[in-house]
Amino acid sequence: MKRIILTHLLVITAIAAWAWGQKGHDVTAYIAEKHLTPVAKAAVDSLLQGKSMVYWANWLDNASHTREYSYTKTWHYKNIDEGERYEEAQANPAGDAVTAIKAQIETLSNPSTKPEDATLAMKILVHVVGDMHQPMHMGHATDLGGNRTKIRFFNRDTNLHSVWDSSIAESGHKWSYSEWQEQIDRLPKSAEAAVITGSIDDWAKQTMKAASVVYERTHPGSNLSYNEVAYWTPLIETQLLNGGLRLAHILNGLFDSEYAATHTAPYTPAK
Repeated sequence: MKRIILTHLLVITAIAAWAWGQKGHDVTAYIAEKHLTPVAKAAVDSLLQGKSMVYWANWLDNASHTREYSYTKTWHYKNIDEGERYEEAQANPAGDAVTAIKAQIETLSNPSTKPEDATLAMKILVHVVGDMHQPMHMGHATDLGGNRTKIRFFNRDTNLHSVWDSSIAESGHKWSYSEWQEQIDRLPKSAEAAVITGSIDDWAKQTMKAASVVYERTHPGSNLSYNEVAYWTPLIETQLLNGGLRLAHILNGLFDSEYAATHTAPYTPAK
């Protein structure tokens, strides 16, 4: 019995570290798919051997807990404490979400990269761009991105990170990932252009600011309910949409030379 309880607790702990839950990652990947140019889509389809980005969107959450890919465990987040400037935050020697994104772009932009390594980089990139847009994955290091901040959600004991992974999103809309895309992916071209402007670090800092607002409005012991679901759902919609549009922007720039010639890349790989 003790072994069963311990196993259950370990599963709960692992799930609590995931970002956006499965639905959120699927939404981000599907929005990105919808914004790929034909040239980029062909390249992505080839790398993923015919399977979609949605198919692989949650793969890294499981893979990071295996021995083979355990080196990616810290790549899902970049925690920065309150009062600490993004530029001055101590780097995690094992890597973080921002360095992981840049590393996958380096791999995918290198013509000497082996096909199997490019495929792995694609799977990682699809997931981690989503992670970077979940506010608690740019949360405080002292509370492990909200995992140590105990709250209640509709009178159920939980933590701040877990609520932001899926609870609020699923309470706000009971949509499939394709319905999420249909409902929130409606920006005019000028607004889309504004979303993809800036660098990967700029995008990470935007999520960090969102995390700061979440902390300011959510105190330990709070009981989140209907008011909080209504208040935070628009931010979740924005973050998921931003993640999808920006992932497409990265991939279009990597694989479509015509697109790259007319758009500013969010990160320029080292020569």
